[in-house]
Amino acid sequence: MSANDVPVANPPVIHAPGFWKRAFGHRSFVVGAVLSLLLVLAALLSLVWTPHSPYEVVMGNKLLPPGPGHWLGTDPYGRDVVSLLLVGARASIVVGVIAVSIGLIIGTAFGLLAAARRGWVEEIIMRLADFGFAFPTILSAIMLTAVFGAGMVNAIIAIGIYNIPTFARITRASANAVWSREFVLAARACGKGSFSITMEHVLPNILSVLIVQATIRFAIAILAEAALSYLGLGTQPPQPSWGRMLSEAQSMLFQAPLLAVWPGVAIALAVLGLNLLGDGLRDLFDPRLARKR
Repeated sequence: MSANDVPVANPPVIHAPGFWKRAFGHRSFVVGAVLSLLLVLAALLSLVWTPHSPYEVVMGNKLLPPGPGHWLGTDPYGRDVVSLLLVGARASIVVGVIAVSIGLIIGTAFGLLAAARRGWVEEIIMRLADFGFAFPTILSAIMLTAVFGAGMVNAIIAIGIYNIPTFARITRASANAVWSREFVLAARACGKGSFSITMEHVLPNILSVLIVQATIRFAIAILAEAALSYLGLGTQPPQPSWGRMLSEAQSMLFQAPLLAVWPGVAIALAVLGLNLLGDGLRDLFDPRLARKR
């Protein structure tokens, strides 16, 4: 048998027959997909249209109640709340996508290396991952802003660094399970190197795990960005942010309590949607559930 004849496992793919039928019948997946799609549509809409300029301060319109001119009212600076929410969705997605991508790319690379090399290489990578867990997002952001100043870029870096050890550990555990499979042993017996086996056999078979984890970490990144902006360490004025909207609204709770409700609901729905989407994908990619279709 040549190296080209090595059998490979078939990783779950979303275009497999019956996948979408099971997906549309899965409540968590459907609800999560709808909420996540609304988040993306809100961000895309803000690129081309908002009811009013989210950057224009009109003190004569401050704290207006919801009405025809301003659907959800205005903030203490006279800015339209709907416009702020739409543009804030764009900021949340940008931070989430970049931060999760940093963790996914670097963490997956380290996890695959640890599983392929084992021994002292695996030990060093895992101990570095343990060290990374000692610096949560908020603490990392405080350290970065103390040196480089507050801003979206430093928030992205802090969240991304926190994601690296998570992806490294998950990738290493999933890859170790694949390395013990028969088709990988057959590939090694045929003379394939560690890099070829990793790219051709290991990585395709753990993609579903990484996709699910990326979706869940996306939700955590949005929540972390909101927390950092609330503390003044994340997105800076005049760029709208859901977290900073909450921070600005806390001093107006008795005058205009709805100002805290709208960004709070937006954050809750975004995080809920991505978590439900991740749970749904996890169930759909489960081979035991796939056999029941």
